[in-house]
Amino acid sequence: MITSTNFKTIDLFAGIGGIRLGFEAYGCETVFSSEWDKDAQKMYEANFGEKPFGDINLIEPEDIPDHDILLAGFPCQPFSIAGKGLGFADTRGTLFFNIEKILEAKRPKAFLLENVKRLTTHDKGQTFAVILEKLRRLGYTVYHKVFNSLDFGLPQKRERIYIVGFLDPIHFKFPKPLGYYKPLTEILQNENEIPKSYFLSEDIRRQRLDSVKGIPPFPSIWHQNIGGNISALPYSCALRAGGSYNYLVVNGVRRLTDREMLRLQGFPDSFKINLPYSQARKVAGNSVSVPVIQAIAGEIMKALKIQKVAIKESIQLTLDVHHEYQRS
Repeated sequence: MITSTNFKTIDLFAGIGGIRLGFEAYGCETVFSSEWDKDAQKMYEANFGEKPFGDINLIEPEDIPDHDILLAGFPCQPFSIAGKGLGFADTRGTLFFNIEKILEAKRPKAFLLENVKRLTTHDKGQTFAVILEKLRRLGYTVYHKVFNSLDFGLPQKRERIYIVGFLDPIHFKFPKPLGYYKPLTEILQNENEIPKSYFLSEDIRRQRLDSVKGIPPFPSIWHQNIGGNISALPYSCALRAGGSYNYLVVNGVRRLTDREMLRLQGFPDSFKINLPYSQARKVAGNSVSVPVIQAIAGEIMKALKIQKVAIKESIQLTLDVHHEYQRS
């Protein structure tokens, strides 16, 4: 594994710390975190030993600690299909400009931003074009790619846009997808471990069974979309913070547990859950898929390491030329 050479990161719109986990796997040190949601703050503090700063609008960019890499899963609801899709017209959408101001003030070596896939097509692509233009005007070389968590070992169909930038014009390659996902049997808990409160009533079960398309595989997660259609798949559709309690149902009979939802996002079982079910469900749905972040983090580490070597070689070459000149 490539070490980070002690790169310092800040974790903005941190949620429960999924992006942080991906970078800490490479030895990065988090020097500042920010998250306004009280429930997410509580779980973050339980797992990382620090309570994130609250509203990012209440701190001046200059007061944020110096750092090498800015990390931000900035609010996706303004651009999501499940939301109203207002984009920058939504006050949460303008939080991107907080990121812009911090990049301008602190000039970190690199950044990673994460958002929903629909960000790329919102307002006929104009919103995304504005974001890319502002990042490039700050002097960053910018790369972006949509990844599906299904391709990085997780049985969850979750498409997200990942935006990576470097202050110096260095070459970067996104990681290659694994191209497979682990079976649900590695995610789901044993049925005898599940409290009765998670199981659906007989009427709802029968309704689901009558409405499901085809012969359900086993195990499967049954997904009810906004139109009320139900499909049974060998993986989960994207977890949503605001989805109804029964929009994802295991084998047509019960809800996902909070631990199962965190597993679907790639969190280890050592990750502490200290919230009631409804809040845990919300923060899990708002989180990122850790294995995707970790794969991208590894490539960012490679790019920064290669850049450092190139700078060192350039300095050494200058010294060699100088010594050769003196001898002549």
